[in-house]
Amino acid sequence: MNTLRVFTTLKKNCYPITADKGSLVLVRASFFYGNYDKRSSPPSFDLLFDGNHWATVNTSLDQLVYYEVMYVVKSDTTSICLAQTQPNQFPFISALEVRNLDSKMYGDFDPNYALFLRSRIAYGANTTVRFPNDSYDRIWVPARVGSGLVSVASDAILIDVANAPDNPPQEVLQNAITTSNTSASITLNPGFSDQDVSVYMNLYFSEVTELDATQKRSFNAYIDNMKSEPIIPPYGTAKEMSANFTASANTSISLVSTTDSKLPPLINAMEVFFVSDRLTDGTNSKDVEGLGELQNTFSVLQEYWSGDPCLPSPYTWERISCSNDAIPRVTAMDLSSLGLSDPLPDFSSMDALVTIDLHNNSITGPIPDFLGALPNLKDLSLADNSFSGPIPQSISSNKKLKFVKKSNKLPVILGTIIPIFVFFWAIVGFLVHHKRRTAAIAAITAGKTGGANRPSVANTMMGQAGEAVINEIRVNIQDQTTSENGDQSVPQQ
Repeated sequence: MNTLRVFTTLKKNCYPITADKGSLVLVRASFFYGNYDKRSSPPSFDLLFDGNHWATVNTSLDQLVYYEVMYVVKSDTTSICLAQTQPNQFPFISALEVRNLDSKMYGDFDPNYALFLRSRIAYGANTTVRFPNDSYDRIWVPARVGSGLVSVASDAILIDVANAPDNPPQEVLQNAITTSNTSASITLNPGFSDQDVSVYMNLYFSEVTELDATQKRSFNAYIDNMKSEPIIPPYGTAKEMSANFTASANTSISLVSTTDSKLPPLINAMEVFFVSDRLTDGTNSKDVEGLGELQNTFSVLQEYWSGDPCLPSPYTWERISCSNDAIPRVTAMDLSSLGLSDPLPDFSSMDALVTIDLHNNSITGPIPDFLGALPNLKDLSLADNSFSGPIPQSISSNKKLKFVKKSNKLPVILGTIIPIFVFFWAIVGFLVHHKRRTAAIAAITAGKTGGANRPSVANTMMGQAGEAVINEIRVNIQDQTTSENGDQSVPQQ
């Protein structure tokens, strides 16, 4: 692998991939550092999928490393993400592969969990087996044959794998390892960690020669003290045994001949997976829908946002905040100063929003009516935009709506581009509310002085919007209670 892609800016960088909802996929991410940055410092970073933690990637100076996961896709897309975890250690990726598996494969594990590959071994093989020999492009690595073990090759011309639910390729069944006599067992060592982990394991068996009536090969698989039913490998076909158990560094896995066996145990191939924690259902679909509408309208957001919006929690999207619910909701959104310049789309499905900040953009069109109807909204900032049209009735008639003064400027309701009569009465209404009637009358009278020798009120106000208009909007919608003297108390955020 001679090329890679490195990510140096965002906290989380994702690849969205189209998939069939409910399909079983195999995803493999490969990393070859190769000292591309001349620092001789292979980075470490996190690998994520669909809002779930996959692995902490530890790259090598000159060796290819890869990580593989299998899971059932919960929507019509799946996202694979890389997340920076340490300063100046930038995530990179050399290859990303996604393979569809038969939906019946690996059917003994719960689809609410994922399988992280620990090892996939072809015993007795001399070379790696993968596509095209394995139609699903699983990578089967040759095993080193230890002391006391013997590699044997099958003399079967064809090996039928139809009886093996997980469809191992015929090539991994053409070789096996065995012992020299029935008193010796085969010990399998997948390399479990010290901590307990949940394990899913497949063992594959196929007899290497056609036995006569006097010959018998029979053995049990032991996982610590758990003993399987006798295993008799079939000739010309495949037998598969699956097991789900908790393992640690002290776990022992072995194949031991039964007392009536004339031949020693053998094994052709093995797959070992770690089972994930229960997979998340992701951010609430209502928020995903609303954020998608914003991304479709404002393309700049596609540069900031990818993958699951809220999960995993250390890698929430920039410019949003989320709740801590099992299915999190988006509660705050800060899209200020991003150069947004189109009308706002409908993101009314995001009904858990408490804060919306859209100030210092060039958003056009009317202020959407749905903003005033968001049930949890407390803080709405629309300053320095190019909105037009009247204030929506959902806002103007909302008795909980409070106009807030910012800095030393008087607050206004909209931006600079609105009809004159709406703008004029908004200013006058505010001044009257704050008992500045005299100042307001003086300003209006002054605007009329000079008659035909002065520009009209409309031309003056539109031509000098920067002076006559406080181009700043901040609306607080808060639960308020009125005391006996008419003051309002505002809950602290």
